Amino acid sequence: MTHEHWMQFAIKEAEKALEKGEVPIGAVVVAENRIIGRGHNLVETLQDATAHAEMLAITAAAGTMASWRLEGATLYVTVEPCPMCSGAMLLSRIATLVFGTEEARFGGCGSVSNVIDKNPFGPPVELVIGVQRNECQALLQEFFKKLRQK
Repeated sequence: MTHEHWMQFAIKEAEKALEKGEVPIGAVVVAENRIIGRGHNLVETLQDATAHAEMLAITAAAGTMASWRLEGATLYVTVEPCPMCSGAMLLSRIATLVFGTEEARFGGCGSVSNVIDKNPFGPPVELVIGVQRNECQALLQEFFKKLRQK
């Protein structure tokens, strides 16, 4: 399966967030050619600053695998993870990060800061940027356009 294939599932998660009035960010964790965790932003719904798509997907994946160590897994996320989510990804030993579009305000993977640059917990994280970029950006643009209209 290709990165584009798996990113489509993250985009579907982002669409769920959009329907709930949340910032449309979605994530899936893939291991052994199957999705082991899914999540979409629920910060407003849960009134929890840590309820980011990546955090929820990582937690679900750990539950599926009955282990916090997600070695060899790939995290697909529509928008560049923030420093908190980047740190959680490192701590969970995820091997590859694939994201759709950069985050100019809070990006933790090179745009603003770079939490994953030197991984103190294991081997370097493989980074793939720009997969399905236009679709990921379009979701954000739709959300913020509606927000400005209110």
